[in-house]
Amino acid sequence: MTDTSESPHPALAGRERESEALTDAVRRLIAVATATTAPPEETLAAARELEAVADALERHVPDPPLPKTILQLPAGSAPDFTGRMAYDVVMGRHNPLALPLRLTFEPPKALLHGTFTRPYEGPPGCVHGAVIAGAFDILCASANFIAGVAGPTARLEIAYRRPTLLGEPCLFEGEVESQEGKRVRTVGRLVQRGRVTVEATGDFVQLDHADIARMAAQME
Repeated sequence: MTDTSESPHPALAGRERESEALTDAVRRLIAVATATTAPPEETLAAARELEAVADALERHVPDPPLPKTILQLPAGSAPDFTGRMAYDVVMGRHNPLALPLRLTFEPPKALLHGTFTRPYEGPPGCVHGAVIAGAFDILCASANFIAGVAGPTARLEIAYRRPTLLGEPCLFEGEVESQEGKRVRTVGRLVQRGRVTVEATGDFVQLDHADIARMAAQME
């Protein structure tokens, strides 16, 4: 099962497809900017054009800005994990900084699929360890969500078994291992070329609806 719901985020109302197009264009620009050897005059000309684009879009930024994450959905809304995190830095479909990973659910497991490219490079030819850690944090949070025990990360331990290669398909698998009161233990692994390259263990604190409501009120 893939979480493909339309986002409930108010900033995307009536413009979700166009926002995706903008995000994809900026994502491509990031990849090119980290690889290009354009001559100085072309580099400067591109920078000036992009500044003009940014100036035009900046005129439509509300003050104060809308929240990045929707903690509470309107009454009667269907459960939606990725939709409420449309601008998340790790998995947000509308954030060009997000990782090139797609979330699916095979209860009790949450899965992330994707292939890392050059902008996510750490050691030569390999994925940066910090990028992998971020992916595991959202993977475990997704597993907690479908298990009905969502809440913030208290501790995340990453064990790097072997290098994770750029340009090779990755599969992250995560599921809740145990729960004691509000304390949740979630585990995950990253498989590439049929071998486990990284493992993760996380401790999380389950929040109920009242806790989430208080958090939402504090952010207003």
